[in-house]
Amino acid sequence: MNNKAIPAFAWFIPLAPLTLACAIYFGELQTSSFLFINRFTQLLPDTLWAWLTFLGNGWGLFALTFPLLLIAPRLLTAGIFAGAITALASFSLKRTFDLPRPESVLNSESFYHFGEPLLSKAFPSGHTLTAFAIASALYFACDQSKRIKMSLLFIVASLVGLSRIGVGAHWLSDVLAGAGIGIWCGMIGAILAQYVPENQLTPKNFWPRFIALSGGAAIYAHFTQTMDLELNLPLQYVSIAIVAITLVFFVKAQFHQNPGTPK
Repeated sequence: MNNKAIPAFAWFIPLAPLTLACAIYFGELQTSSFLFINRFTQLLPDTLWAWLTFLGNGWGLFALTFPLLLIAPRLLTAGIFAGAITALASFSLKRTFDLPRPESVLNSESFYHFGEPLLSKAFPSGHTLTAFAIASALYFACDQSKRIKMSLLFIVASLVGLSRIGVGAHWLSDVLAGAGIGIWCGMIGAILAQYVPENQLTPKNFWPRFIALSGGAAIYAHFTQTMDLELNLPLQYVSIAIVAITLVFFVKAQFHQNPGTPK
């Protein structure tokens, strides 16, 4: 992939959700838009929204995409770079704006919410930011011929954003801002990933081995933490299994001899 693989107009796409976020915030539509979507999401079970929220958790996404270590290491590399940029952006923006969440402004009986109460650092939605960053990174890091199928990732990312309103954790403006900024983070991650030489992405090199060690950290995190909501525990166990199985094949690859290599 090269820089030209990202069309120039794509860099302007995030301005649409960001502009809408500003219109909602300054147009005093925060409460009405939030309550409308929050009530709508109650038509579907809590488990669905909890599991979608899991898809915006950094550790959760890393575990679920971990098989790319063997299948498509450049895509995983793009996702990791995007995730690192996302973490910095989310931390900086949340501390800078430190805006209140719905639970600190609205009467708790006026909307539906579940999980641990969250009161501050609303802007932007970190889960939405992460989901769109990874979707964008994988989309722009893959071959252009595969991008139509990969575009489905943005639908999943949108549902992750919707889930943050469904669980009562974020305003619509937080979600829209997270989507826009996340797309930019993913683009940057995809560009950075192209600078990793192809021969450094094979299992016996440092970078894949470092990712593999991070997989061990992901297993520990899933064992010792609750990823946002207790309803996500089944997904955490699945994630542990995915990482563990991938690591088994990765270790086997360390002893695999390339064709033509003397024994």
